[in-house]
Amino acid sequence: MAVAVSLRAVAEIKKAAAKRAAAPKGLRVGIRGGGCTGFSYLFEWSDIDPRAEDKVLTFEDDSVRVFIDPKSLLYLEGSTLDYATSVMARGFKWVNPNAKGSCGCGESVQF
Repeated sequence: MAVAVSLRAVAEIKKAAAKRAAAPKGLRVGIRGGGCTGFSYLFEWSDIDPRAEDKVLTFEDDSVRVFIDPKSLLYLEGSTLDYATSVMARGFKWVNPNAKGSCGCGESVQF
């Protein structure tokens, strides 16, 4: 199994990266302790190269890179990062078969 990133998510990552003053080396995604159900998803720009142990996903001729640390990869394995839009909100969304539940606000997840 692997982690997938939808074409919509890749396009949004590229669009957001272009708005930064300096181009990032990649987008770091992962899982961190916290949130109302125990864990929360992490999204942060990385201005440094990936660590040797990171899983690096590359898209669009290396113009979009996503970094995942090994511990987060255990929770994200088999997941898809998507970008969803609705009448009420828009943003990145994980479709994660490993999640046992999430909070009402959608910001945290339970494993």
